[in-house]
Parts: sequence; structure tokens; C-alpha cells
Amino acid sequence: MSDFIVRTAEQLPILLQAFRQQAGLTQSDLALRLGVTQQTLSALERNAGKMSTARLMRLLGVLGVDLVLRERVSSACKAGSVAAEEPLASGDESASPADASATAADKPRS
Repeated sequence: MSDFIVRTAEQLPILLQAFRQQAGLTQSDLALRLGVTQQTLSALERNAGKMSTARLMRLLGVLGVDLVLRERVSSACKAGSVAAEEPLASGDESASPADASATAADKPRS
């Protein structure tokens, strides 16, 4: 099991899509489990940063993904500065969560 560090809303769409695909679910399958239409799920995946926390937690639960919050331990954060993050590249339909995270500045941790 890997950790995926998410620091910007732009990182969520590709990760959510990759987790869905890793679970072997189509948008229609996941939408049915969530009680929404496929079109609604598509919009949620594309605009994940605007999703309510409750809806995100429900989506993650259906995908079997936990949300873990932890304090950063880097020296830059201790000093109070936050480094700019590169957003994830999107558009790779076959990306796994590990592939999606690897396109960002932070790599998955084992």
C-alpha cells in the first residue's frame, strides 16, 4: 500500500480517476454505487477540488481509499514557508494512482 501526497486541488482528479480504474470500475459503475448519474460522476472527477468533503469521503470510501492527514516534517514547512507545487499532468486514461502521483513533485511512499 502506498501513500500519495496531495497538496493542491489540481492533483485530485487524476488520482481519483486512477483509483477508480484500479478498482476495475467504470464511471457508470461508480456512479451507481454513489447514487448519482454518470455525468455527475464525470463532473466530480474533473472538478474534484470543488467537491464537498462529505462527497469526497463517500467517494473514497466506495473506492476503498483512506484519507490520512499528517503534519509535514520538511524544514521548509517548519520555517513557515510553503514551496510551490507542480500540478499533476492529466489526460492519461490508463494511469494508476502510483503513476499519477509520480508525475507530481512528490513520489509515492511505501
